[in-house]
Amino acid sequence: MDRSIRETERKYAAPAADDISWLPELTEVDQVAEIAEGGVQELDAVYYDTEDLRLTRTGASLRRRTGGTDAGWHLKLPLGGDSRDEIRAPLASPEVPEELRTLALSRTRGAALRPVVRIRSTRSLRHLLDARGTLLAEVSLDAVRADALLHGDGHAVWTEMEVEVAAGADPALLDDVEKVLRANGVGRASGPSKVARALTETTSAPTDRPDARAAAAPGSAGDHVLAYVDRLTGALTDLDPAVRRGTPDAVHRMRTTVRRLRGCLRSYRSVLDREVTYPVRRELRWLAGELGAERDHEVLRERLTSGVRALPGELVLGPVAARLQAWDAARGAEGRRRTLDALASPRYLELLDRLRLLTDEPPLRAKATGRPEKVLAKALTKEYDRLARRMDRALGMPSGSERDAAIHHARKAAKRVRYAAEVARPALGKPARRLGKRVRAVQRESGDQHDTVVARAALRRLAVAAHAAGEPGFTWGLLHGRETATADFREHRLPKAWSLARAASRHKALNR
Repeated sequence: MDRSIRETERKYAAPAADDISWLPELTEVDQVAEIAEGGVQELDAVYYDTEDLRLTRTGASLRRRTGGTDAGWHLKLPLGGDSRDEIRAPLASPEVPEELRTLALSRTRGAALRPVVRIRSTRSLRHLLDARGTLLAEVSLDAVRADALLHGDGHAVWTEMEVEVAAGADPALLDDVEKVLRANGVGRASGPSKVARALTETTSAPTDRPDARAAAAPGSAGDHVLAYVDRLTGALTDLDPAVRRGTPDAVHRMRTTVRRLRGCLRSYRSVLDREVTYPVRRELRWLAGELGAERDHEVLRERLTSGVRALPGELVLGPVAARLQAWDAARGAEGRRRTLDALASPRYLELLDRLRLLTDEPPLRAKATGRPEKVLAKALTKEYDRLARRMDRALGMPSGSERDAAIHHARKAAKRVRYAAEVARPALGKPARRLGKRVRAVQRESGDQHDTVVARAALRRLAVAAHAAGEPGFTWGLLHGRETATADFREHRLPKAWSLARAASRHKALNR
């Protein structure tokens, strides 16, 4: 695995790198006791991107840099705010390392990577130290020279300053440093990154994505729906590398994002043309299913292992932990394989292309120009009515497998109401927020009830396997009984949660 670090920094406009008389005395910052010289470095980086700059347009960058203390291949992925995840690979290969190419795939969508700009910097370093001599942050003054490699032979020169907090230091230090800089007339840099500025100043290629929302009138129903779709499409793109690297909870967040997207496209068919969105919804359903194998196993594993841990030692009879471990290894590996196979497939890349086209060239229908208070409320009400039919049917059934299945179907309808309410919340305000909150409680009760159904089935299979191996089945039976009791408890609470959601649905803002 390539080395990864978290980089948290801010960039500022700098009048000059050789004459630093303009640089404020940063010992004015409370935590900073001393400023130490860090020397001068000569850095030479070639940045890679697709012909249409898909990395740069999504806030990422890929470079091969020589000079300095961290020479090598660097893939930088945005994390939000001032932070980025930097994944490094050795210089050994003259071509883009396959690991980095794969981690950039959700952004490049399979398009070829090529050199787009060369950036050379003369960097003067200063270290901000506390009273004990511990490094708090690094200030770098860069005299930058950029040369176009994508189109033409454009050149650009400028000076900028970066302030990067040290590993383990408090990122809030950046705010304190910025107060001193601003008080002395030093403002933020004009661009988000060196490569974005270099491309802007040396080529005619735009580095910003088209604004999907520009296709809809501000404040219209289409504007609200496109904002939601665009945000979640970006989230899906950002989560892809984390899923590939096995980051905890990444699969869960990616599957939830996929479901939210699919729910939005279904609920707001009056805003976006279903002829275009239906194939996207179908592929989102496929992707959620592939991710589900790994995620569902994660949930079940945690439930079963927690159940065993909660038991007194005298009630754990036989090699229960060992059997759970073997089961986890087999099922977990299968789920992981399905996830990675899905992300490596042409089908997935085609889905990413369709999602990007959906936001770059949105297929708006006539109602997209309508008042969101009317259009979004009507769509949200339709989803609620579907939930009401399913929930009333489920609660009217006797206990048993058919009722379990009916509650599960109602739970899926509850999710769609929640997601539809998320889209409508900026327009409808408190009524949509309250409905989403109440429906989430319904989803929580019905979801935990469904989890007991899945857990009981798994416990029975484990008990059968233990019995066949001559092991005691007592513990598996005990856990099964506890899951049955949990199911009864959740089913008892469900009608009250549903009653509160029903009351929230009656607000006049949702019934236009």
